[in-house]
Amino acid sequence: MKEILEHKNVSETMEDFRHYVELIAIIIESLGIIIIFTGSFFFIFRYLWFFFTKRQLKPFIQLRRELGKAILLGLEVLVAADIVATVSTEPTMDSVLILAAIVLIRTFLSFSLEVELDGRFPWQAQRHEKDF
Repeated sequence: MKEILEHKNVSETMEDFRHYVELIAIIIESLGIIIIFTGSFFFIFRYLWFFFTKRQLKPFIQLRRELGKAILLGLEVLVAADIVATVSTEPTMDSVLILAAIVLIRTFLSFSLEVELDGRFPWQAQRHEKDF
């Protein structure tokens, strides 16, 4: 290992580091997409399964809540991927602004979904089941 480091200069080592960080960011992004896709597929399949096998229609509100949880988890993973990706990008003003906009939009979507799922803002007191 020491011999490898002696043959590489600092810029090559940093380039290798950026490459690995970009690869990790792509893997995390892929994981976020997989979470959204599989969660959505699973909950829709389960909804249809109850309908066709048990002739029982699960409440649509429950399906929306379950889909929202899958999307919310996937969005949080995508935001994590964006944060990891900042390590590998050149810190230009354009790249920082674009990344900030992407994180802001995804955070807003996550917040909106959480409000939709809980039926309240995070700073409001928690409602009990009988209030619904």
